[in-house]
Amino acid sequence: MSVQPISARNVVSRVWEIYREQAGVLIGTAMVLFGLEFLIVALLPSASIAITVLFAALSILYQGMVVKLVQDLQENRRDHSIRDLLRSVEPVLLPLIGVSILAGLGIAIGFVLFIIPGLILLVIWSVVAPVMVLERPGVFAAFGRSRELVRGNGWAVFRVILIVGFAVILVSLLVGVASVSLGSIGRGLVQWAVNSAIAPVSALSASVLYFGLRR
Repeated sequence: MSVQPISARNVVSRVWEIYREQAGVLIGTAMVLFGLEFLIVALLPSASIAITVLFAALSILYQGMVVKLVQDLQENRRDHSIRDLLRSVEPVLLPLIGVSILAGLGIAIGFVLFIIPGLILLVIWSVVAPVMVLERPGVFAAFGRSRELVRGNGWAVFRVILIVGFAVILVSLLVGVASVSLGSIGRGLVQWAVNSAIAPVSALSASVLYFGLRR
């Protein structure tokens, strides 16, 4: 069966289009979720492990919500509410957390070894979260399904990851430099705002890639 090629440019354009159109939902939800992290940092600055775990869990929940949002847009449903989107992720949240942890560990080990294996895993597992949320094949089967979807479009997927990753890192660095003179609370507020603004980008790229590859 022939593989329908995707365009990295079209994927990135679609990500930006949805970001603009749904900025209120995307950024507003991120601000609420990551606001919890900011409060814990402000109140319990020594609880670094708890903050890391909480941020990871909220990021995974947010990723699932964005997947459902993009699905609604694909099906021309515009009546989504933040509460409904978040609740729709609840039945698959634990498997989604499991998939995300395993993918993160595998990619990290790949980078530590020779870098190239990490990049390969980053590409072939790029849509494992949308697969888990929408198809629910099981934790380990989700990795195979992601690889199946990416097959034949690896370079296009890599270009999307490169473009999005570069943009996110650049913004983070610029804001970090600009806020270096602020106090800890000021830097925390800035980091909260930045996380809320850039979190939709990575989440959207995986979701838009999924629907593009599935076609």
